Amino acid sequence: MTSSARLTILIAASVPLLATRHQTLSVEGERQVPPRAVVVRVDTVGLHRTLDSLVKHYHGVLGYSIHNLDTGERLALRGDETFPTASLIKVPILVTLFDLVDKGMISLDDQLTLLKIDQVPGSGILQFMHPGMMLSVRDAAVLMSILSDNTATNLLLDKIAIRRVWQKMEALGLPHTKVHAKVFLRLASVAPDSSVKYGLGVTTPNEMARLFEMLANGKAVSQKADSTMLDILGDNLDMESMQRTVSGLAVPHKTGATDSVRTECALFRLQSRVVACALTKQNSDTRWVVDNEAQVALGKIGEAIMRTWPRKQERADDSR
Repeated sequence: MTSSARLTILIAASVPLLATRHQTLSVEGERQVPPRAVVVRVDTVGLHRTLDSLVKHYHGVLGYSIHNLDTGERLALRGDETFPTASLIKVPILVTLFDLVDKGMISLDDQLTLLKIDQVPGSGILQFMHPGMMLSVRDAAVLMSILSDNTATNLLLDKIAIRRVWQKMEALGLPHTKVHAKVFLRLASVAPDSSVKYGLGVTTPNEMARLFEMLANGKAVSQKADSTMLDILGDNLDMESMQRTVSGLAVPHKTGATDSVRTECALFRLQSRVVACALTKQNSDTRWVVDNEAQVALGKIGEAIMRTWPRKQERADDSR
């Protein structure tokens, strides 16, 4: 394996040599598990250079937290500084929902009734649907995650309660990650002062990266629930920020945007797993266009990550 920089190959755990190249499984109790893979560390000088340049020339405030979950490499700037989340806070809402489902307090098949009073503007399609329509909790969760549907988000917050999101994030060790109110209903905020300062929600780059790390490791709710949530986030249709130059790779991610805020957190499943969270605030460029400065900057971060860590190598099908 090569790289433009030095590569140091580490073995993640001490394991016996495999008897043959065809031996692919070891037994752990009654469950068969694959052998531990070779973990590759790369020289991140180029990534540092790209990030430093972005921050130096950025017209606003940019913070990021990048963590290779398999090699332990970490890069962060303003990692513990609080930022507005915009719709990125919908990931903690999703995690809280699945936690309640896992505990048997809510079913994904529970039915929600859409009322006229529930319909709010902004992103999503439920605002255009006829009042009285029924949808499942599962449907609302998918709409919230892949279309960032604001009305679906509010329906779910009515179902789970805002304070439960706080409690779940605190239980995960993420005390700064909070949702303040339903979307476009700030007057009913549970934290009025913080709502004025941050809007819909607040977090830090490190905390949101930690949440995605727990999802990747099956420790946010459970292995099954976390895998389902990542599958949902992998269908996110917003590809205008970190994903703008990524092709041929499904990346579970969630974005957020207001006039002066752009955010995204993503899990890049390469040869190693890389979580990248980038949050911006006080942006000078407030345009709602594809080449908004913040979106372009986040896109360069995604491009740099793909350039730094190699993709999984595709294995050709064995001929029969």
